[in-house]
Amino acid sequence: MTAFDLIGSKEKAVAIVEMEEGEDEKAVAEKIMKFNKNVKSILKKISEIKGEFRTRGYKLIAGNENTEVVHREYGYLLKLDPRKVYFSPREATERQRIAEQVKAKETVLVMFSGIAVVPIAIAKKQPEVEKVHGIEINPDAHKYAEENVRINKLAHKIALVKGDVREVARKYFGKFDRVVMPLPLGAESFLDVAVNCLKKKGGVIHFYNLGREEDLYSSAVKLIEESVEKMNGKIKVLNKRKILPYAPGKWKICIDFKTAGVPKSGLRGRLQKPVD
Repeated sequence: MTAFDLIGSKEKAVAIVEMEEGEDEKAVAEKIMKFNKNVKSILKKISEIKGEFRTRGYKLIAGNENTEVVHREYGYLLKLDPRKVYFSPREATERQRIAEQVKAKETVLVMFSGIAVVPIAIAKKQPEVEKVHGIEINPDAHKYAEENVRINKLAHKIALVKGDVREVARKYFGKFDRVVMPLPLGAESFLDVAVNCLKKKGGVIHFYNLGREEDLYSSAVKLIEESVEKMNGKIKVLNKRKILPYAPGKWKICIDFKTAGVPKSGLRGRLQKPVD
């Protein structure tokens, strides 16, 4: 057994385990449950995150078939079933890092918002945020997101929409101070949408991608520059951050960058000025 994550509470948790080939599933499960009395189900990872809904394949190797739990993080609650939605407890610190940057009166868009953990983290950390909007295509994740906003009493601060980001975001062009893109695979194809969603004066984008150990950030920065240059604009990189190991030799990373805004004329409009 290389590692496992616990998702849930002191009353009920699910263990997500990575196992090496040939390991005894029963022995691993018994060991986890012996030292973690709150673990009611153990799921073994059997595939990478994949598909439009960004879910991972799991095998239940011990415990209850019902794997829905309520997870506590930084004082807020998150209901989810890891077999239906993507959620990583390891990214709690990164979510707080983003939330801490949000200023009062900002409007924020979270693409691929899942169970609404990033919108909730922002609204809890910065209660004077104007509004946080989340867009999610997975219907199960969207359902949990609505429930999580309700149980955390944040309906006055968070607005959620179910649908494809590229289609839904068109109505949001020119409306945001900040855009969060917490999807490491394929988010580069939405960079033009993210830039168009910024206000005319511009704003900040948090772009997630994968980087190789030997050169973590160059590829992601190049993707950003090429996308924005097609819109006749420039960027200013604010921060580069290594988040989590993703695969052997690969890391999930984040590039925080600033760019000027675009006219409200639509997708791939011209940026009005270089970044100061």
